[in-house]
Amino acid sequence: MTPDLDHIEHWIFDLDNTLYSGDDAFFSQIDKKMTVFISDYLGLEPLDARKVQKKYLAEYGTSLSGLMAVHGMDPVPFLDFVHDVDLSPLTPCSLLPAAIEALEGKKYIFTNGSKKHAKNVGEYLGVFHLFDGVYGIEDVDYIPKPMRSPYIKFCDVFDIDPQKAIMFEDSVRNLEVPKFMGMETVLVTSRVDWHNEPEETRPAGINTDAAWVDHKTDHLSSWLSKNT
Repeated sequence: MTPDLDHIEHWIFDLDNTLYSGDDAFFSQIDKKMTVFISDYLGLEPLDARKVQKKYLAEYGTSLSGLMAVHGMDPVPFLDFVHDVDLSPLTPCSLLPAAIEALEGKKYIFTNGSKKHAKNVGEYLGVFHLFDGVYGIEDVDYIPKPMRSPYIKFCDVFDIDPQKAIMFEDSVRNLEVPKFMGMETVLVTSRVDWHNEPEETRPAGINTDAAWVDHKTDHLSSWLSKNT
């Protein structure tokens, strides 16, 4: 059944594994660079550094937040290092720019990554210029989704009425707060095998039928074109 989205005035998109199809070849670059940084920063063997990385991801929302909370780490060098990656493994969807441009209302990127990363990836995908605002982890004092405060700050900054907003995410747990606030929610899934990630932090997550997920799609541009 086609959803009724006539009331939507604000279209909010996560970045990684949402604006592009889940891609382990691309994302693994970031993942591996996190391990390298943590290994060097904490003086750990790579295997132990990776355990810390995934533990903090599960407990704090991002590995970065855990490193800041537990070790007082400066986030800027970390973000600069881990987001300095090759974009060529990504395959831009030729249908996505037109699908986003056709949306009536304001469009935003809201990511746990940095604004610089959002710009780099968004430009590579050919969609960055279509957004009315970009909100990165630095804009919320490095407090990530799924914590409630970044959603509140995001809505305040862009004067968003959650009752007139829809959010697209690859993470089930990142959709719970926006649904509670009154947003429509769309889970963007992929066919990538993320079994090496902690269950609760895998793209799509462990419970794609969660009560706070209104819609699901494995092809964002097709879903937008069909339902808007």
